[in-house]
Amino acid sequence: MAETKRDYYEVLGVDKSADEAAIKSAYRKLAKKYHPDANPGDKEAEQKFKEASEAYAILSDADKRRKYDQFGHAAFEQGGAGGGFGDFDFSNMGDIFGDFGDIFGDLFGGGRSRRAGNRPMQGANLRTSVRITFDESVKGCEKELELTLKDECESCHGSGAKPGTSPQTCPKCDGKGQVVYTQQSLFGMVQNVRPCPECGGTGKVIKEKCPDCHGSGYIASKKKISVTVPAGIDNGQSIRIRGKGEPGVNGGPRGDLLVEVIVSRHPQFQRQDMDIYSTVPISFPVAVLGGTIRIKTVDGEVEYDVKAGTQTDTRVRLRGKGMPSLRNKNVRGDHYVTLVVEVPTGLSHAAKEALKEYDLESGNSLNQKIEGGKSRKKGFINKLKESLEDQ
Repeated sequence: MAETKRDYYEVLGVDKSADEAAIKSAYRKLAKKYHPDANPGDKEAEQKFKEASEAYAILSDADKRRKYDQFGHAAFEQGGAGGGFGDFDFSNMGDIFGDFGDIFGDLFGGGRSRRAGNRPMQGANLRTSVRITFDESVKGCEKELELTLKDECESCHGSGAKPGTSPQTCPKCDGKGQVVYTQQSLFGMVQNVRPCPECGGTGKVIKEKCPDCHGSGYIASKKKISVTVPAGIDNGQSIRIRGKGEPGVNGGPRGDLLVEVIVSRHPQFQRQDMDIYSTVPISFPVAVLGGTIRIKTVDGEVEYDVKAGTQTDTRVRLRGKGMPSLRNKNVRGDHYVTLVVEVPTGLSHAAKEALKEYDLESGNSLNQKIEGGKSRKKGFINKLKESLEDQ
């Protein structure tokens, strides 16, 4: 039993009243998503690509669309009102893609397409990584990378041919860089266009290869490249260095170098977006009585006045002490500090007695009561402070 075809409008995800621009835009998105070159080996994606291409071929043609709206799929079946589907070669994507100018520029890099032939094409992008410290991510830095890069062969000037000779026009594709072949499909005999296997799509073949580059046209060598790491960069972000990628093809520009930045962990600071977080211990007397402490930030130590009666896990905010913005280094996040009260251990006898007295005065003791209701708070705070500071 033959498989029922989906409605062409449903395939493209457009309404039946959609205009030509809407149909073209819908097909463009689907073609980019399911193109075989973007999904190698994915049969399901290949099928969806063919389905979308067939739908676009019908709906983008005013006459075919009118017949489809009137008779449906039957208009293009053998003996149908449309005269059969066999007169349309939907698999030859060249004509359809030509309508888009450069529909797959972002898939193949630098505006390359399957019909590029021996046109100039931008070289592929290269990727590498660099590790920096947390402090370097705050202030920015310069790093030097050593990479193996390709340059045009000086002997053959990039032609790949032995000096004194030159590449010849490919006899298989006549210099077009592409070959067309016909095969049987569910829709009858269809044509497909592929890069020429003889010349690799360049349109040229080399009879005598350059002995220095072995016909590649390029020589690989190690080079040092300076990378400027901007202040505020986060772990996993990349820096693009223009023109430091692979050489272009047929006189095209070089690709780019993408440097992923790996930021090492800091022993005290953690980052979240533009804010920095840390934990600072404070002594029991400072928590009770208040006082000035010094807090380490990415800009150095700063003084902070702790309020009397501060509880453990209290979070304070140091404005403008966070990470700088990548767009504007003068704009910065904040630094959030969690204050943790340290419980004293190994107390002297005097300190223990002072704490017991505090327990009585605060009314927390369950075993003792203050006789006659008299208060002993006078001078107690100073006594407690002195006892703990002697530890």
